[in-house]
Amino acid sequence: MELEKILEWRRSYRKFDEDKEISKEDINGILSSIKFASCANNRQFLRFISVESKEKVLEIFENTKWAASLPNGVGRPKEGERPVYFIAILSDKERKLKFDGVDQGLVISNLTLAAAERGIGSCIIGSVTDDKMREILSYDERYTCNILIAFGYPKIKSSIKEIALEEDQSYYLDDDGNYVVPKYKIDEIVRRL
Repeated sequence: MELEKILEWRRSYRKFDEDKEISKEDINGILSSIKFASCANNRQFLRFISVESKEKVLEIFENTKWAASLPNGVGRPKEGERPVYFIAILSDKERKLKFDGVDQGLVISNLTLAAAERGIGSCIIGSVTDDKMREILSYDERYTCNILIAFGYPKIKSSIKEIALEEDQSYYLDDDGNYVVPKYKIDEIVRRL
């Protein structure tokens, strides 16, 4: 798939085919993308937990919130739609740089693009409680987890709708239950000199 098509396809998916597992080969390929991510001063302070067991995946899912822009839990996956794989991103409290968030964004981009290239959808989840994740995933006190990425084969479509700056940018579901993600027109947010 061409890069532009991958970028267009890579949206936040919140309904997955829970019966379709991700192969070890594909998990390894997704994880391999970590080493290609740029990071501040090449310090590589982030750590990762690849959550592959069904029990742990379900336990993490039960402790996350989904689709804050949609009312009454409409965007929360139901049984049969839940993710089949998670990656937890851990920050080192003792060696955190001011660019920690940038490093997280760069590696998340790699992980989600590597998944998209394989037809695997993803959703970045920031509604995470560090203490609960530590309890589930057993990581050291020096690390914090405030971002998870959920993965699975999408059961829905997600498309972009170009909008003007004065329009509402909240994502929503169309009549078929697919996601529509409004994005500002490039000419309205980029100034060319």
